[in-house]
Amino acid sequence: MALIKSISGIRGTIGGKPGECLSPVDIVKFAAAFGTWVQRRHNKSGLSVIVGRDARKSGSMVNSLVITTLRSLGISVTDLGMATTPTVELAVTGTHADGGIIITASHNPAEWNALKLLNEKGEFLSSDDGMKVLDLAANEDFIFVSNDFTGSLVNDDTWGKKHIDMVLALNLVDVNAIKAAGFKVAIDCINSVGGIILPQLLKALGVNEILELNTTPDGNFTHNPEPLPENLKGISELVIKGKADLGFVVDPDVDRLAIVCEDGTMFGEEYTLVSISDYILKNTPGNTVSNLSSTKALRDITVKYGCTHFASAVGEVNVVEEMKIRNAVIGGEGNGGVIYPELHYGRDALVGIALFLSHLAKSKMKCSSLRSIYPRYIIAKKKLTLSPDADFSGIVDAVKHHFQGNLFDERDGLWIGHQNGWVQVRRSNTEPIIRIYAEGRTISEADDLADTVISIVKKL
Repeated sequence: MALIKSISGIRGTIGGKPGECLSPVDIVKFAAAFGTWVQRRHNKSGLSVIVGRDARKSGSMVNSLVITTLRSLGISVTDLGMATTPTVELAVTGTHADGGIIITASHNPAEWNALKLLNEKGEFLSSDDGMKVLDLAANEDFIFVSNDFTGSLVNDDTWGKKHIDMVLALNLVDVNAIKAAGFKVAIDCINSVGGIILPQLLKALGVNEILELNTTPDGNFTHNPEPLPENLKGISELVIKGKADLGFVVDPDVDRLAIVCEDGTMFGEEYTLVSISDYILKNTPGNTVSNLSSTKALRDITVKYGCTHFASAVGEVNVVEEMKIRNAVIGGEGNGGVIYPELHYGRDALVGIALFLSHLAKSKMKCSSLRSIYPRYIIAKKKLTLSPDADFSGIVDAVKHHFQGNLFDERDGLWIGHQNGWVQVRRSNTEPIIRIYAEGRTISEADDLADTVISIVKKL
């Protein structure tokens, strides 16, 4: 059982003792801290917050606690019910709310849940703001109102359709081209909110043949919810058996997108952003941004169009900050997270699907053929459980010593440029582990780099 408090919110396994797991006490405390932060940030009456959740079985309980806590602070709440993370983000700005809370543990297993916190821009809190919320929670520095001043509650289930309409209105989403292509599309929505909105989106885009897998939003995750190849055998088989042109896979809160080719092979989560960026840059050249853990292929594609790629620390808030500084036209993360500022500054699988289908339709290629035109890199993604007393700075020092003479970047753990690629070791923000990512031109190059770091860590 675990409880992780970070600047991006609170995440943990449901049940157990307060302070050790995500208990009702912790949910109320953290929701109250966020509400108090909203009050002090805006210093006005009539505050409002948007709340939405994925389909986890614990979601209804957590949702009730969060809403009651915010209302007890005098903050009015608009409850979207089951909604994707990007839908909640758009609703915050669309309703001119003062913040938002998304109840989702994203790619974590079903026994986890979390509160993801948004500012009035519908974006995740900065490091400084996140620390303020953590301090408020630690000190229990909040005051509840009498029942005469309780905030109101409104239920609004219209934002899924509004989200789809906003995606369809984008200039580079070509509904006519998608309709003309006559795609048959398979989807795997891990029995969460994607099962509600993906069929609606695809039909609105002109896709008439949809093969559905795990689209009942009941929280019964039929496989590990992280959209990695080892978890996607079912959708791969469905694509082949159903003779689909491609398959789409989303995580429980629909901010990550993985693609399956018509032959059942993985397009590669890293290449979701690469391919969509190719389409964007072809039509609107400009800067791109991805995090340090993402493939070099995006840099290669960006340079091909005479544009500049910039790297950021891992984490959506860091990517967004860098995108704004660089005025990037497209950005995101190699985990299938596409951020298209023309719509909003948040990872959004819906806009990713619409842009990818537009790209595929206009290319007149099969999905696997489109994948083959991009630079080939292989990333090995490994992890080690981190003991509570582990000295991460000592780990970094030991790895630096081994790779001395190479290029280092310490904005996020330790990133090392190497003649065969790169390797990064960093502490996870969402799990009690350290992640070791390495990239090379072959799987053996990537594995050798990652395994070298793992052996160093194990010796410590």
